[in-house]
Amino acid sequence: MRVAAIDCGTNSIRLLIADINDGQLVDVIRTMIIVRLGEGVDKTGEFSAAALERTFAAADVYAGLIAEHKPEVVRFVATSASRDVSNRDVFVAGIKARLGVEPDVISGDEEARLSFLGATADLVNDSNPPQPPYLVIDIGGGSTEFVLGTTGPEFAKSTNVGCVRMTERHLVSDPPTAEQIEATINDIDDAIRLASQTVPMDKAVSLIGLAGSVTTVAAVALGLDHYDSTKINGSRISAADVHRVTTELLAMPRAERAALGPMHEGRVDVIGGGALVLDRIMKLTGIAEVVVSERDILDGIARALTGQ
Repeated sequence: MRVAAIDCGTNSIRLLIADINDGQLVDVIRTMIIVRLGEGVDKTGEFSAAALERTFAAADVYAGLIAEHKPEVVRFVATSASRDVSNRDVFVAGIKARLGVEPDVISGDEEARLSFLGATADLVNDSNPPQPPYLVIDIGGGSTEFVLGTTGPEFAKSTNVGCVRMTERHLVSDPPTAEQIEATINDIDDAIRLASQTVPMDKAVSLIGLAGSVTTVAAVALGLDHYDSTKINGSRISAADVHRVTTELLAMPRAERAALGPMHEGRVDVIGGGALVLDRIMKLTGIAEVVVSERDILDGIARALTGQ
């Protein structure tokens, strides 16, 4: 069965067209466009006209790819930023006009469930798989999801900390000041403590990290001169290396971050905030390494469409 999954988050909109058969997912198209849909949402409570224009332009591109590759079913999932805004109806109407499907604005718990499904479904095929129970963390632009489970999610919590939200709220200088970093740490730590009231993180044996902040930190920690998903997916990055890379990124001015080989242009401004979320999770949980996954909510959406 050929399916199309679209994940529209605070920072990016991503498309996966995949063939799924007997539990095996094979990519046909996997692509991402940084649209910064959630730009300013933390302050204004609504999508800006410019952010909507960028997102609708990306949807036009994806409509063309969907028409070309003819999936049997399409699901468009919208996450953190779309839950928070007052002008959601404008967004919904614009997407439906372009793609013919209505955006499914999912809850944080549903986002967590789909992220866990996508991240863990292929682990059994690894030669040296991480051991359960898994703590899956999905660090997005506006939120971070925490999910603990073995064969499925058993505990889940979504928190309002993400790379875009933390950058806009605190990390406004270039590079950020010590006071701004401290304020960000306090915000993140409060969110982790809140999540730990629902998710017993101390029961986790393995930490699995998803999304662009995690994969970019991994690429820098691995010393890659360009973004190489084959080397990033499944890599294991120590807490010490995460802390080192986070400290380096926060100390760099924008031009230095932009010059890093594996850095996507759309992550240059927000990577410090995302890295700091990962760093504080590892610090507060005491987990020694993060297993980096390129499989995430997109894969979960696709699998959920077929029950696989």
